[in-house]
Amino acid sequence: MGDGYGSECHLLRYLGRHRDCFNDMVRSTIGADSVRWLDFHFDPTKRWPDGERKGVDFLRADDPASLAWSRAWPQRGNPPNWDAVGVATINGQNEWLLVEAKAHIGEMISDCQAKDDGGLPVIRATLADVKRDLGIPAEHDWLKRYYQFANRIAVLHLLVRNSANARLLFVYFIGDKRSDVSCPQNEAAWEQALTDQDSWLGLTGEHLLSNRIHKLFVPIVMT
Repeated sequence: MGDGYGSECHLLRYLGRHRDCFNDMVRSTIGADSVRWLDFHFDPTKRWPDGERKGVDFLRADDPASLAWSRAWPQRGNPPNWDAVGVATINGQNEWLLVEAKAHIGEMISDCQAKDDGGLPVIRATLADVKRDLGIPAEHDWLKRYYQFANRIAVLHLLVRNSANARLLFVYFIGDKRSDVSCPQNEAAWEQALTDQDSWLGLTGEHLLSNRIHKLFVPIVMT
């Protein structure tokens, strides 16, 4: 984790030291009455002895969505990791809130590392299923370049299809100070990168999950 820079650092700052401010922004963005955040796991094997929430580990083992996840995604390797997981109350109903944070454009870029003799066939089939449901043409490659964004959508799709109401919140920090990477200093710089992402993935129009995917632009210092 960066010392004063990077998405993980800034998100922890807001959740730990500016939580009321952050929660106000989150509630306004997703239309929630309230938000509460789940603790992460302790992990004594790490330098910072904390482990991120992964996959759907916030669900009960017997939840239909958890059982569906065990069939739809490889149970070995590295599942999607969440920067934060919360419960949002919207119109009196609780919904899972899954958070991914970014501080520089390079964090958006990733390819799937699974292998043909490992989990790749399962991942490929699941992503193809999601694209069909969302009306995305098959030629859009969700395994390359913006794979992380694509697999987050796949998790959301699985949850909603299995009656586990959920939303994705992408937090984009503005004003990070690293000089070795491209850190947007305003919302417009993020929007251009996000337009490129949506075009690559075929997510340029309305789709089944449009109203459950949110973006929040957060300055690293409020004025």
